Amino acid sequence: MERLAMETRNITDKNIQKILELFPNVATESRDENGKLKTAIDFNKLKQELSEDIVDGQETYDFTWVGKREAMIEANRPIRKTLRPDRESSVNWDTTENIYIEGDNLDALKLLQESYMGKIKMIYIDPPYNTGNDKLPYRDSRKQTKSEYEEALEIYDDNGYKMFKNRDTEPRFHSSWCSFIFPLIMLSKKLLSDNGLIFISMDEHEITNLTKICDELYGRKNYITTFVWEKGKEGGNDSNLMRSHYEYILCYCNSSWSDDIIALDKKDTSRHITEDKEPNLVKGIETDINKGELFQLINLSKQKDYKVEIPLIDGSVIKWDSYAPQKSINDWIKIGKLFVGSKRVPYVKSYLKDELQGQKPSNILTQNYGTTKAGSIEMRTFFGSRKIFAYPKPSELIKRLLQIGSNPNSIILDFFSGSATTAHAVMKLNAEDGGNRKFIMVQLPEVCDEKSEAYKAGYKNICQIGEERIRRAGEKIQEENPDKKIDIGFRVFKVDDTNMKDVYYTPNETAQKQLGMFESNIKDDRTDEDLLYGCLLDWGVELSLPHKVEVIDGKRVHIVNEQEGFEPDLIACFEDSIPESVIRKIAEKKPTRVVFRDSSFVSDDNKINVEEIFKLITPDTKVKVI
Repeated sequence: MERLAMETRNITDKNIQKILELFPNVATESRDENGKLKTAIDFNKLKQELSEDIVDGQETYDFTWVGKREAMIEANRPIRKTLRPDRESSVNWDTTENIYIEGDNLDALKLLQESYMGKIKMIYIDPPYNTGNDKLPYRDSRKQTKSEYEEALEIYDDNGYKMFKNRDTEPRFHSSWCSFIFPLIMLSKKLLSDNGLIFISMDEHEITNLTKICDELYGRKNYITTFVWEKGKEGGNDSNLMRSHYEYILCYCNSSWSDDIIALDKKDTSRHITEDKEPNLVKGIETDINKGELFQLINLSKQKDYKVEIPLIDGSVIKWDSYAPQKSINDWIKIGKLFVGSKRVPYVKSYLKDELQGQKPSNILTQNYGTTKAGSIEMRTFFGSRKIFAYPKPSELIKRLLQIGSNPNSIILDFFSGSATTAHAVMKLNAEDGGNRKFIMVQLPEVCDEKSEAYKAGYKNICQIGEERIRRAGEKIQEENPDKKIDIGFRVFKVDDTNMKDVYYTPNETAQKQLGMFESNIKDDRTDEDLLYGCLLDWGVELSLPHKVEVIDGKRVHIVNEQEGFEPDLIACFEDSIPESVIRKIAEKKPTRVVFRDSSFVSDDNKINVEEIFKLITPDTKVKVI
């Protein structure tokens, strides 16, 4: 009976096999670190295959930096880690399809490769901008003295997550950032569907290098656009000479030949509000029309109400309570955004869609889609006056990108989750258009400074802030939409070391006298649920599928995604001494996959008997042990 690998796949080996399928004559052999022969690529032959006239050493157009090769190797390097479920931190575990992962984002992306390859419709990330004050995960293998190492690193938690401050005085300032971001984008691309899109927020510090990296990994033909976002009227002191009012959002698609990449703006984008349907939004119109159709004005503040006076051509004035100051109303009238209808009822053009409705979206994102200040105000609505998180993106901005880059049933990934704005935007848009988008958030549990407002409020790390923001935003969205079924839950998983003891991977290296220590090859602190989700990752099954436990003849059996009319995706039983009656009842469910513990069977004969039972009852079922 075959064993599950219980570690991420060696992507280099996969890439070699794909190359050899195209060019079998470039195969050669090399020795690994243990001196064993392994299949490799003869790169000189491969060069000859790809060109009619290659001359070694000739000049080529290339983008490189110190550490690029190591960054590529890092992306392909397998890891022995897993995702452990945390029900206590989760919301609606049994019904939700949303995922929140606490841990290093590179590890998380490697762990998600099998289960989500080609399934993600849209990725949005807001990575460090490399301003000289950013902290990056420490993955640099270069040699340092002890003092240099201690100066560079700050250890944040017992899990060994380490960060270093990438100062702009560092000689490898740009190289370190490129080495940090390159493997992340390289791995995330593999998760995108053929018609998938990636959106990356960035300012002027690294937008040039980021574009070159994306050109290399995605190909220039798959460049969509660079969105320009007006982040605020005040601007930021990002430069010694100028104030910056804009940031950029780089956008690439996975394949420009795919269909349904960009969602066109809908023609009918106005929101109709009537007094009988939504009385709280109609403050009262002091005209001879007490009831009538009304279009909601842009909600700029909500901090206090304003009396708005709208002058008409005939000299009369419409007085109306609104959520926008008089100056904004006057500005809207001047630019033709605000009108007065035939029944003397004011209405405003929708700001959620482009003026050319039904056409291609614009790459200009004005302040109507939120500002940096709006993002901070939004956080205060959930956490009070404390400054819990610095410079969060506004949910309206991410929601706009979702309107452009996702479909109602898309999976959305953000592996720089931060305050979880993307999760908030997904839930908000689902509430508006009835969609069923699912999110996967990934965030390193970077600890909060003890002097920060977040720490004083009880949040020890950024993950706790993000998770609480999702809880509060979800509750608010559901309260505002009581008649709609919205998935406001999420399953929390934590990146951790493998569930398996070392003997699982190197049984031949285990001395005979140590065998007594390894009656089980599974670590003592791991639960059945830890093992189950480790198996799902290894076997490429989505983490969001429904999971239930049945007791069959006294043994606990885990069943994943059993729906009426369909076979379960996976069944697992990790009990000791599983009787034949349980094996037969599991087989009768005809699951796609089945997994047991190696220690569930007292002998090889028992394993052979299990295989024969499945061959007889359900021959297509794949059976493995851990």
